[in-house]
Amino acid sequence: MATPPPAACRSDSILSPDGLLARCIEGYNYRPQQQAMAQAVERIIHDGGTLICEAGTGTGKTFAYLIPALLSGCKVIVSTGTRNLQDQLYAKDLPLIKGTLAAPVKTALLKGRANYLCPYRLELAIAEGKLHSARLQRDLNRVQNWANRTHRGDIAELPGIPEDSLIWPLVTSTNDNCLGQECPSYSDCHLAEARRRAFEADLLVINHHLLCADFALKNEGFGELLPEADCIIIDEAHQLPDTAGTFFGYTFTARQLQDLASDITTEYLREIKDMASMRDAAAALEKATRDLRLCFGVEPRRGPWSELVNNQPLQQAMGDLQQQLVQLSEQLEQVRERSKGLEGCAERCKTLAIGLAGLLHQPDQPAAGEEDVLWYETFRSGFRLNRTPLSIAGAFQQRMGEAAPGWVFTSATLAVGESFRHFQEQLGLHEATTAKWESPFDYSKQALWYVPRGLPDPSSDGYTEAVVEEALPLLQASQGRAFLLFTSYRALHRAAELLADRIDFPILTQGEASKGELLERFRQLGNGILLGTSAFWEGVDVRGEALSCVIIDKLPFASPGDPVLQARIDALRKRGGNPFAEYQLPQACIALKQGAGRLIRDIHDRGLLVVCDPRLLKRSYGHTFLASMPPMARTRDPEEARRFFSVDR
Repeated sequence: MATPPPAACRSDSILSPDGLLARCIEGYNYRPQQQAMAQAVERIIHDGGTLICEAGTGTGKTFAYLIPALLSGCKVIVSTGTRNLQDQLYAKDLPLIKGTLAAPVKTALLKGRANYLCPYRLELAIAEGKLHSARLQRDLNRVQNWANRTHRGDIAELPGIPEDSLIWPLVTSTNDNCLGQECPSYSDCHLAEARRRAFEADLLVINHHLLCADFALKNEGFGELLPEADCIIIDEAHQLPDTAGTFFGYTFTARQLQDLASDITTEYLREIKDMASMRDAAAALEKATRDLRLCFGVEPRRGPWSELVNNQPLQQAMGDLQQQLVQLSEQLEQVRERSKGLEGCAERCKTLAIGLAGLLHQPDQPAAGEEDVLWYETFRSGFRLNRTPLSIAGAFQQRMGEAAPGWVFTSATLAVGESFRHFQEQLGLHEATTAKWESPFDYSKQALWYVPRGLPDPSSDGYTEAVVEEALPLLQASQGRAFLLFTSYRALHRAAELLADRIDFPILTQGEASKGELLERFRQLGNGILLGTSAFWEGVDVRGEALSCVIIDKLPFASPGDPVLQARIDALRKRGGNPFAEYQLPQACIALKQGAGRLIRDIHDRGLLVVCDPRLLKRSYGHTFLASMPPMARTRDPEEARRFFSVDR
């Protein structure tokens, strides 16, 4: 560990009421919670250990960990929950603090490979010239023009092309199709350059997906994506367990198969035109993939592996796909020496054949054993077959010890009441130091929490209709300016139908446009009503009067039909535990805190929180939710709720 900086430079003096930030940053407000958190982070960076801390909204936790990290003289990695937060931290918060401190610290940003333009695959896409639509061709032209001027190749630099555009898989690489140092364009590889900068940096900003990908790679003994560090700081840490569960398991997807077939076709056109059988085999793989998707049914869904076992058409389709992979693997072995691309295709095909065979030979149960759950998920035109570990605590603990001596896990929502036990159990952090700092906002004056009377049980028919009837007078009183957050898409779409002809304010519904576009329109409108599901419960920051009311339809318990949740419930029950108290309730409390956290984002914000679910006050577990929420003023009087918006500001 590095020697701590002199007292005059330490974070507590910088964050003091008359410290450097107060003198240099316009509008900066001293917060004792922020200062205390910075001191705790500073100790972990220099002494090692693990800190779990909840910092309420408005604490300024980003500054509280960036300042000690920049002053430490140590190698620090900061991981955020999403790429958007990663970009915001690196492009906005980090330069501001670094410039204010005049810290001579080398920083870098690193994302997963799918975020970087691959010059070689762009060249292939241009050469092939067989795009299926004019829009796709326009997107390719835009990417080609941008490629001539970008220095970092980060696709976030190019606005106007949606994240889900079909052009991105054609011009970025995957672990499967990357040629590595054998690539003819390796000297121009943006990913390789980004990784070089990452290993040289003193402070590196990544995201949870990349961190978990690195852990999973090391777990399998295949090298590393990230450098070793003195301390790793996890922001939005409540998202980490679910992300880690995905990476420590195994996933077999239609996308992997489609990419393989596409790349084989490309190699056929470039290298082996004398082997028409290879082109036909790639086409057969694509057909087998489509046939398997059709056997799942039209509607997207997810379920346990046991639902697939007695479905004979589906079992036949999986067997046919397995046979196609085996035959294709044998053909590729015969030509793999003719190009690096074909060699890569051969390895990918063999790996997929082995992976699918492993899934097909599992027991006829949702879980392959005490430690894993097998399940599937389908989308409009694709599918995923998954093996997910029920617990990642052991594997995560092992990787933690190898990656860094110091760890900080922080979020605005980690505790249930005053306890961090739920989060600690998920990642095996039993020996961690814990701390909780309340928000500096005056919730008793800035916010009112309204729980309506007389609503039916959430499971009853007509519940969404009752919620909309309750919401209408509140939306009139708030003059729009509201989020309506739902726990299901069905309820969201039903509410949108019911509101369409009964309210004069603009209605924005999740799915009409990207999340970013909807939020920008909501901010600009100033009187909009945004209807959303889980995507809008967290990671959304709308300050000012544009968002003055948040209405939540139900307590956010996870769907009991979710196969992973059901397997965890069964495993807890077998061990003699209480699945509801130990897992379902804590998860719902954290989710409700996230949803409510959209309301008050600034010391000048005022807002009404409406939780419609009558179980909040009727069921014995309601007090756990109440104890976890900010100290808002509360009411059950609809008149008082409506009057909240007429109070002189």
